[in-house]
Amino acid sequence: MQIYAPIIFYLIFQSENMEGPRPKGCTTAQTIHIPPLHTVQLLPIVPFNRIFALVYLCAVLALFYHHLQTLLCSTTLVSFFINLILFISDLVLAFMWSTAQASRLYPIQRKEFPENLDNVVKRSDYPAVDVIICTADPTREPPMSVVNTALSVMAYDYPTEKLSVYVSDDGGSALTLFAFMEAAKFAAHWLPFCRENNIVQRNPESYFESNYSSSSEAVEIIKIMYENMKMRVEHVVEKGKIGDEYITSDEERQAFNQWTHNFTSQNHPTVIQVLLANNRSKDVTGNFMPNLIYVSREKSSTSHHHFKAGALNVLLRVSAVMTNAPIILTLDCDMYSNDPQTLLRVLCYYSDPEIRSKYSYVQFPQHFHGINKNDIYACQFKRLFAIQPMGFDGLGGSNNVGTNVFFSRRAFFGGPSNFISPEIPELSPDHLVDKPIQSPEVLALACHVAGCNYENQCAWGYKMGFRYGSLVEDFFTGYQLRCEGWRSMFCNPDRPAFLGNAPISLVDLLNQLKRWAVGVFEVGFSKYSPMIYGIRRLGLLMTLLYSQYAFWPIWSIPITTYAFLPQLALINQVRVFPKVSEPWFLLYPFLFLGAYWQDYFDFVSANGTFQMWWNDQRIWTIRGLTCLWFGSLEFLLKSLGILTHGFSLTSKVVDDEQSKRYDQGIFDFGVPSPMFVPLTMAALINLVSFIMGLAEVVKSSNLEGLLIQMFIAGFGVVNCWPIYEAMVFRKDKGKLPTKITLTAAFLTWALYIAASFIFK
Repeated sequence: MQIYAPIIFYLIFQSENMEGPRPKGCTTAQTIHIPPLHTVQLLPIVPFNRIFALVYLCAVLALFYHHLQTLLCSTTLVSFFINLILFISDLVLAFMWSTAQASRLYPIQRKEFPENLDNVVKRSDYPAVDVIICTADPTREPPMSVVNTALSVMAYDYPTEKLSVYVSDDGGSALTLFAFMEAAKFAAHWLPFCRENNIVQRNPESYFESNYSSSSEAVEIIKIMYENMKMRVEHVVEKGKIGDEYITSDEERQAFNQWTHNFTSQNHPTVIQVLLANNRSKDVTGNFMPNLIYVSREKSSTSHHHFKAGALNVLLRVSAVMTNAPIILTLDCDMYSNDPQTLLRVLCYYSDPEIRSKYSYVQFPQHFHGINKNDIYACQFKRLFAIQPMGFDGLGGSNNVGTNVFFSRRAFFGGPSNFISPEIPELSPDHLVDKPIQSPEVLALACHVAGCNYENQCAWGYKMGFRYGSLVEDFFTGYQLRCEGWRSMFCNPDRPAFLGNAPISLVDLLNQLKRWAVGVFEVGFSKYSPMIYGIRRLGLLMTLLYSQYAFWPIWSIPITTYAFLPQLALINQVRVFPKVSEPWFLLYPFLFLGAYWQDYFDFVSANGTFQMWWNDQRIWTIRGLTCLWFGSLEFLLKSLGILTHGFSLTSKVVDDEQSKRYDQGIFDFGVPSPMFVPLTMAALINLVSFIMGLAEVVKSSNLEGLLIQMFIAGFGVVNCWPIYEAMVFRKDKGKLPTKITLTAAFLTWALYIAASFIFK
């Protein structure tokens, strides 16, 4: 374990030489003549983080010295294997701890000053922006949610002639197209309403749900228009077809005629529909509106479509042919704009030539509305979306989280000094589109580049565009761009730039995380692994940060070990940790409390609360016993050719009863998922071991030798309380299914019998 010493010393002392991009206006001359557009500041906690890392490192090395000493002194085969399992588990914990330290050694915070933008660039010189919104299934991703997202970005405080919104419908649904035809009509009223009334919340649904002022007649009129549109769209979605009474023109009828009886979600031609064009479509006040284009790429059962990455690459090509804006914003269907000035914040960076030539994207964090008071499922992912990106940013490259990302189009065509020319000049980032987007030539070429066989014999997905090879195309693409020499940055303004929906079902959350586990392992165990490919291109610090994600599922090893092994030993009165009177005992509370205290401090520094943090660490344990194991198994079976998997969507549909339980902070175990079996087993083992251990302590007063094991079991019982409630005390539909409880009880009994035999 001496490897961790040079790693941490390198991280601490080399990080002094790391620096982010120089803020605009930071030189003396610039400060005098031009107000700054952005600043960057090192977080004040950094010196403490570095000192604590050194102290904690010494404790980790001492722990492994103790492990090796214990292994060498093992007297039986059983004790040797117990100590070996604990050693391996602590080895994984140490590795993951060392990767996390890289994000704590140079975290930075940025601030933008969009009010100074007019001093640097004229409004007429603003670059064009293409917005790509991805959706795939109207039954799991309600079209009205996608519509609200589109309307919120169409209403940006930005020149409308420079803004284009593309909706990627990977499900090829006429229902989604109908929803956007309705949205295009409503936008003619909504956009001027936002502009004239200086509305900040420009998602109509969120605006009307908020405490807006209803004294204005204009507000009531626009609300009635929105409710009528919503009613029409939801009625059509509920029926599953578009009645003639909803088709108002021959142009609309011609568009829907493309959905023939042979048209399916997995087998259909390309559909591109220009709903609004900024050279002809005007709102009710006579101002032009942004482009709004519906795109459903061609699909065939004989072609691989590469899931979301494939859809994004099609939209990259289609948008290049039609508008070819130098800046591209990618959004998930439910992640709407919460700040109309977000694009101006982005320009505070892209107006700087030094940044524009070296940086591939600006990442904004994911924030969520509708999270219950204590965030019982830890859906905010504060470490992933808020805490660690600042550490990434300090080392020159924020992680890409798949949405809320403003890309430079140039970044998708090779490194900063290694441009890769696309197969046709119309796809080049320097190509100037000189024809209207609705012209037959433009539409014909757009349909051609959206074909399912277009990428054959091309570099798309491998050297150009979003990268194939992983279910987490966001992580893989950001990682590859960093390896090519691009930098990136993290922008986290006080007002969240975007807000989205978080899963309110535990099984939906775990399925999403299982997909992530498969995806990151596809990177970690590929030829592009950070440990072999990234280390040569990124250096040690960034390699450690990317390794933390690429090997994230291995958290399941120590979590499972500490959820079962000490408890089984406790049941059989076998001591596996030092006694209270032994000097080595103090090492364990220090390591535990030190790690938890630092994590808690990071969490509350990111506007968390104690109860949120407690639920977050509970979900961390639940993940390790459920989705991380199942994701690892799925990846193994796929690697062996035994199993193939697809891209499963996280449902955005909300059930009323489920929503009520979530708002009350009650866990939902209502779905009989196999992932709940090992979780329930761990809950039962911890409860039984704690009770039996307590009885032994009362009987023989032998607490000194079993204190650590008693603490671990008791800590597990406290964390598992929602599971006990769901097993015994609850009668609602969210309780733990009986067959899951019985299966887990039987397997727990079998494990107890096997352990008793082994420990004897």
